[in-house]
Amino acid sequence: MSKLSLLDVAFFVAESEASPKHVGGLMICKRPARSPTSFAADLYRELLTFTKVEAPFNRVIHFSLTGMPTWQEVAAVDLEQHLFYHRLRRGKNGRQDLYRLVSELHQPMLDRSRPLWEVHLIDGLSARRFALYVKMHHASADGVTMVRWAADSLAPAASDLQLRPMWSVRHAAAEQREKRRKEKVMQSLLGELTGVGKRLLGIGRLAAMLLLESVKLTKNAISLPFVADGNTPLTGQVTAGRQFATASVAMQRVKEICARTRSTLNHVALTCLDGALHRYLADEGVDLKRPITIQMPVNLRKAGEHGTGNKIGIIQVELSPPTDDPYVRLRNIGFSLRNVRSMIDSVAPDAIESYTLITGVVGQLAEMLGLSNRLPPTGNTLVSNIPGPREYLYIKGARMEELHPISTLPAGNLLNITLFSYAGQLFFGLIATDELPNLERLSAYVADAFSELEQSVLDAHRPAH
Repeated sequence: MSKLSLLDVAFFVAESEASPKHVGGLMICKRPARSPTSFAADLYRELLTFTKVEAPFNRVIHFSLTGMPTWQEVAAVDLEQHLFYHRLRRGKNGRQDLYRLVSELHQPMLDRSRPLWEVHLIDGLSARRFALYVKMHHASADGVTMVRWAADSLAPAASDLQLRPMWSVRHAAAEQREKRRKEKVMQSLLGELTGVGKRLLGIGRLAAMLLLESVKLTKNAISLPFVADGNTPLTGQVTAGRQFATASVAMQRVKEICARTRSTLNHVALTCLDGALHRYLADEGVDLKRPITIQMPVNLRKAGEHGTGNKIGIIQVELSPPTDDPYVRLRNIGFSLRNVRSMIDSVAPDAIESYTLITGVVGQLAEMLGLSNRLPPTGNTLVSNIPGPREYLYIKGARMEELHPISTLPAGNLLNITLFSYAGQLFFGLIATDELPNLERLSAYVADAFSELEQSVLDAHRPAH
């Protein structure tokens, strides 16, 4: 039996049919050369034979009227309730057909009477491809943890044909987590009080920063929540129905911009998103006079620290004031992110986690009362960045060519964007409700914004004659 953190519990409290709280990943793979057309179907049947299920894939959530929810392990897991096979029909097996199916699979809540995960193998894609779509409740794992588990289950070379399904691998993180749980039991009361003191001190520091920001004595130390413009298609009451789109750019192109401008990948990616979002909003008849505010998850784990569950904070970050110059936009965003990084480094992680819970509760109350269409949102959208493997990975000799994380929608946001780097590509995954218009157009604008930034940087650094 294992207790949940307050953040993990919050995902269950906030969950509804219209806004399920699971995260997912879409892996697009190419069959090995000279492999039979039954390759994916054969793979599915072989995966069903891995009936030994390890933690946390063998845990169900248990709610109690007298205490906090807990994870409880079950004696056996019926894989046919968690592993599913789909085959796309010829003529309806392109990328958009795949995205439509994944959007449908991503919508329903996971059954709480069973371990909260599913794996869907999707056969019949064009060009000898198949896909694996994985979904897992956000209380079980954050995106970084899920990517690590997925990487552990795949092979580094096509010649390695051994299968290692993620549910059958005993993750070292689970053992470390149990060890830490036992260590915490032995902690003294003094240690607990010290931790509470640090949390309160950190919350006080954050409150002071927000106060200074509100009276304009600081700039971008941390953006204020609930001041973003709510009169855009990006925010409102989250409803059922999902759509999914992607964009990608070669990592080498990103690195060249970073080197020329002394920027980071986050600076460049957010500059592209900022430009794309402004162009998209202009198409929808929205002319923003203030910067777009994003909610940005930050990893609160220490270096080398692993574990299940979540250890993240979510803070608000202002992007660039409206401008037609991509290079100016990049500089503005770089300034904002550097200040935010300094703020995070000066505050205890527990305080940021508490701040996340407080702002999340306020946003969730508005969502539960049906007020998200009338009250200011926490931010215009949520953008997260998950680092992935640098080299290609394989399953049974099939190369995984793309991996797209698919997140959940926070209260009041109709769009969530996840960045993911893998095998020389930077992927942008966009998940939204059906009510958000023209999502595919927005994804195309991301690629356009990158090309515009690239050209602007080249022009700025071209030697004068």
